Amino acid sequence: MPPPDLLLPARAGLPDSIAYLRARYPQSGWRSHARFGQLADFWLHVHAALRAEAAALGELNARARGDGLDPAALPAHFVPPFNAFLGHLDAHHRIEDAAYFPKFRALDPRMAAAFDLLENDHHRIDAALHAALETARAMVDSARGPTAAARSAIDRHADAFTDLTTLLDRHLADEEEIVIPAMLEHGERSVS
Repeated sequence: MPPPDLLLPARAGLPDSIAYLRARYPQSGWRSHARFGQLADFWLHVHAALRAEAAALGELNARARGDGLDPAALPAHFVPPFNAFLGHLDAHHRIEDAAYFPKFRALDPRMAAAFDLLENDHHRIDAALHAALETARAMVDSARGPTAAARSAIDRHADAFTDLTTLLDRHLADEEEIVIPAMLEHGERSVS
């Protein structure tokens, strides 16, 4: 178990002892590096897509919360993109945990602490995701009922979703500072 100050949501970034390749491979030079290839580009693309989906859902929550969307119409607008986001996030974390993280661990024993941290993040994000899912179900169910109940459910879900995206944003940024420099250091073929 990582130290308490490195757990989500307590941490504000990674110490150099965890992101030990960050100084050698700063983010500003990733894309121009000779070993930046399709896997690194794909990884960043998936992260950007998750961030965009989360932002779009956050905007939808804000519209619903601010009376910009009739609660009765919310399920039709909300359910498809929310389900897509959940599926994409779950698939990304599953492939990381089952395939990529073990390969990175095998490259260099110093990476073990970083991937312990990222795997712990996945558990915390999963718990937040389940909370957001439960509040989403309640929000959709309440859309058929009185407006006051629907508004209360919208607020609860918006808060739970904000908690989820706060954790996810920190995790994605930290994961990138570990994974992309490792690919640049060791080459993508070592983990693909």
